[in-house]
Amino acid sequence: MNHDKLSQTVSRTRRHGLGELLWRSARRTPHKRALAYRDRRWTYEQLDAAVNRVAQSLLARGVAKGDRVALLSHNNDAFVLVHFAVARLGAILVPINFMLKGPEVAYILEHSGAIGLVVEDALHTVADEALSLVPPVVRVKVVIPERGLRVPAGWETTDDWVTVEGPDFSPGDVDVADDEPAQILYTSGTESRPKGATLSARNFIAQYVSCIVDGEMSEDDVEVHALPLFHCAQLHCFLMPGLYLGATNILLPGADAATMLATIEAERATKLFCPPTVWISLLRHADFDRRDLSSLRKGYYGASIMPMEVVRELGERLPRMRLFNFYGQTEMSPLATVLKPEDQVRKLGSAGRACINVETRVVDDDDRPLPPGATGEIVHRGPHVMLGYWHDPDKTAEAFRNGWFHSGDLGVMDADGYLRVVDRKKDMIKTGGENVASREVEEVLYQHASVAEAAVFGLPHPQWIEAVTAAVVRRAGHDVDEASLIEHCRERLAHFKAPKRVMFVEALPKNASGKILKRELRIRIADEASD
Repeated sequence: MNHDKLSQTVSRTRRHGLGELLWRSARRTPHKRALAYRDRRWTYEQLDAAVNRVAQSLLARGVAKGDRVALLSHNNDAFVLVHFAVARLGAILVPINFMLKGPEVAYILEHSGAIGLVVEDALHTVADEALSLVPPVVRVKVVIPERGLRVPAGWETTDDWVTVEGPDFSPGDVDVADDEPAQILYTSGTESRPKGATLSARNFIAQYVSCIVDGEMSEDDVEVHALPLFHCAQLHCFLMPGLYLGATNILLPGADAATMLATIEAERATKLFCPPTVWISLLRHADFDRRDLSSLRKGYYGASIMPMEVVRELGERLPRMRLFNFYGQTEMSPLATVLKPEDQVRKLGSAGRACINVETRVVDDDDRPLPPGATGEIVHRGPHVMLGYWHDPDKTAEAFRNGWFHSGDLGVMDADGYLRVVDRKKDMIKTGGENVASREVEEVLYQHASVAEAAVFGLPHPQWIEAVTAAVVRRAGHDVDEASLIEHCRERLAHFKAPKRVMFVEALPKNASGKILKRELRIRIADEASD
């Protein structure tokens, strides 16, 4: 055997990619329930076989290793099948936020160079608009027939792929190295255009191990997955570790409080992840005390800071549930630090300590480590850290300065090594678990003829944790009102990005160099709101 052939044989023998995770779970527990969605139940063996059929269908249509396949859908079992099938081909999955508008989707399709698009039927109008705005490079077009809507001409359906009879396909048919790109996850970051965080199987699997170890996950878990799978938290911190372990996973189409509570009771669910906004909606729902939630043993939150009073209330109303805070970001696959149950009250407001596969520190502007109690930028290193930003070497170089990934968040480390996130170094708003770049909203506001100046920032909100808020200076002679500006934004942006409040001011506060002082605006407007 020559050297190249031997090297390939050794590589295939050692491979441990996303496609193998489900394959190995199916070999261990073929008849155990892997996934439930609506009235469909999938054992591990059935789910694995269906993934192979979808992979074979993609392969037959010319999807090859390294090709990008975009996925625009709400939660459903077809999302899971496509996710694994793309991985088995060595292609690169590009999940897209289903709340985005056509032009926003078009940017991601063009920037990623996607040659395939899988879209839920209810979102086909958005997809059509997006495709009309980009060069005609998307050649594989597939509809998930979730709502029974008419399939447009020129499109196939995932149902046909799941039932197709064809050559047997197995995860070993395509040689995919562990650290080759597996997914591009677009994050709003702090720019007007989203950046494509590029992640590999090595990134994800190291992160799954951290979730499993520090999150006390096990094969006996029965977990309800209600938050969007396009978001890396639900997909990569919870669903994928569950399938890796061989746990049982109940998939819901969305985070409806009544449905979630009923499902926990009916399935005797032991595990649940929600951002703080959803935990709050569950606690406030009339069914919370009417449903039997005693099976819940582990609860998780993340995406934004949980109000201290809500942590205490969860402890009182679900006393048998162990609560974890997962902090991180897309570029970290996404987990970085964990606050464990025994520290929820003792370290209220903390993001916890670095998880098992991550090293975290707080540094000054020259990247020197700061002592406990000092505020600086939070930086990380370890196998969770992304490969880089897709087609953006400058942003990648900036993020990886001096051998650490720079998060853009400001934090304080205490003497025990517990991290507290105090602010964002750049202007990011986290509302309802979603990231909103203030500059993107500002640019849309500036498109309105009546806006002279605008500044967008987040203000504390009891439901959304942070509400997108705009301070606007009107052009002389114009008399635009708040409702008109909010509608203007909603027509051009996903609704979660549009301001929930617009305040009109005579002038924006600025420093000597002309930089808008958003911190001063936050304080001023928060004070006015409390009067």
